[in-house]
Amino acid sequence: MRKGKKWPVMLLALILMVSLSACGGGSKSGSGTSEGTAEPAATTDDSSKTSSDEKIELSFWSLGTTNYEELGKEYTKEHPNITIKFQNTSDQTAHHNNLTTALSAGSGAPDIFMLEIGFMERFITAEDKFYNLNDLGAKDIAGNYLDWKWKQGSSKDGSFQIGLPTDIGPTVVYYRTDLMEKAGLPTDPEEFGKAIDTWDKFATVAKQFKEKTGKPFADLTDLVYNGVRDQSDGEIYFSKADGSFIGDKNPMVKKAYDFTVKGIQEGWIGNTLLWSPEWGQATNDGGFGVMLGPAWMAGNIKTNGPDSSGKWRITQLPEGAGNWGGSFLTLPKQGKHPKEAYEFIAWLDSKENQLESFKSKGLMPSIPALYTDAAFTGFKDDFFGGQATAVEYGKAAQRVKPVYYGPLHDQTDTFFKDALKNVLEKKADPAKEWDAAVEKAKTLAERS
Repeated sequence: MRKGKKWPVMLLALILMVSLSACGGGSKSGSGTSEGTAEPAATTDDSSKTSSDEKIELSFWSLGTTNYEELGKEYTKEHPNITIKFQNTSDQTAHHNNLTTALSAGSGAPDIFMLEIGFMERFITAEDKFYNLNDLGAKDIAGNYLDWKWKQGSSKDGSFQIGLPTDIGPTVVYYRTDLMEKAGLPTDPEEFGKAIDTWDKFATVAKQFKEKTGKPFADLTDLVYNGVRDQSDGEIYFSKADGSFIGDKNPMVKKAYDFTVKGIQEGWIGNTLLWSPEWGQATNDGGFGVMLGPAWMAGNIKTNGPDSSGKWRITQLPEGAGNWGGSFLTLPKQGKHPKEAYEFIAWLDSKENQLESFKSKGLMPSIPALYTDAAFTGFKDDFFGGQATAVEYGKAAQRVKPVYYGPLHDQTDTFFKDALKNVLEKKADPAKEWDAAVEKAKTLAERS
């Protein structure tokens, strides 16, 4: 998942990114390593000619909660000459900083690295540090995956593919049926979805809900803002062509800001912080009506709201969908066995195994053929009242537009969310806060 990052963490990340760039980052530069930095060991022709009896160990740095280790055991039973050594962490920043350090040093990188989309821009231009999966056969299976997801791991011209897409995080509306009933609103997912299928209708329903229940309709400003912002077409804050700040010219950023301000001023957005204990308690106690979040947010709702089991349902976001989170399986060039590593990740990321990952750990598949597969659509979740939640996630996934984030996305996003927080908590002037956020973003872009 992608969370906001504090300044010291981002400063470290930027320093490491500069180090990575200096040691031979994009394919355009064609330059070698910086002085005093060793080039990663080249893969010899022999590495692609290993016999099926040769003992091969593949190192795999995985991230978060997956079933990859269990699937790896299945794979090695069928391939007894292969051993897979896993190193798992839940700390996204440390996980990616460790790879940056290894690539900069010229040694220490794993054969397989799980790359989260929030860190993609740090590595996507370092083509000389990763195997091009198109050369290993990925171009032949590209059509199996969601187009927008595949493009997130591709170079601008599509010739270089840094990783195979794994899970995704399409955004949906999670809502409380007990509270909707009290407000006189529909509780059926399809009917409730129709009642809020435009942002204007969403706001109208939100006001009605607040008037009838006395509770905020939406949980907090950040997720409302995200819900609109992520429906941008192609870019959010930065130009993919030259990296310049374009957030003030993106109509969806201004729409997201103004819509969230509207919710604040009309009183239907709650005043809690994302990931805070108060937010978790409100999730459990019915402190708000809806939460706009990605597929993986279901796990947080279940963890935070054990007493609310059976009271939640899922429907579609108004006017489209966004995506928050998801990963790729990449092969750093320091690995000595790209052929065997690719064969494993292609197997791990197949339709059958993406289905297993969804069933066991809730990883939303990036292979759309599963969205109509009975084994997927038939999955029902008792926490969500027995709803076939996979169906709703599948609908949302196919509404997502690919967007470019850029390496300064998180810091820039914080400027606008802090502005909204000032409007909410300090009754600050929305127009002045917008102008201040834009100025901060422009300054950051100019200095980077």
